[in-house]
Amino acid sequence: MPTRRRLIASALATPFLATRLPAAGTPLKVRDLYQRRGDGLSDLARDSVGQRLVVEGFMAPPLKADSRFFVLTKMPMAVCPFCETEAEWPDDIVAVYAKRVVDVVPFNVKIVARGVLELGAYKDPETGFLSLVRLADASYD
Repeated sequence: MPTRRRLIASALATPFLATRLPAAGTPLKVRDLYQRRGDGLSDLARDSVGQRLVVEGFMAPPLKADSRFFVLTKMPMAVCPFCETEAEWPDDIVAVYAKRVVDVVPFNVKIVARGVLELGAYKDPETGFLSLVRLADASYD
């Protein structure tokens, strides 16, 4: 049986819980999956492994044609960040493994990707691209 003290404590804690996880279907930003300061992944990312997430960002120019894979970035990138030696490697990206061959979207158009969050080092067998954060079984619009 809930006591008055427990009910009050629950009511006080609820706003803090609500700010941690977005409402179902609310798009996350790429940066939400990374720590704000320092290197590493956010608690949100670690707590969401295996869950279907919605993440918004921009499609980086693809690594190859007819691919089922693209990179979601926090800001538009006019050149492939992995093809130019001068380009700075982005420190907060999400690899997106789509259910179908990727239709390229202009680099400056915001998109929303939906997929199952996976964390940990994974090397794509076709491209050799190494990712630490991925959306698998994904779709986008």
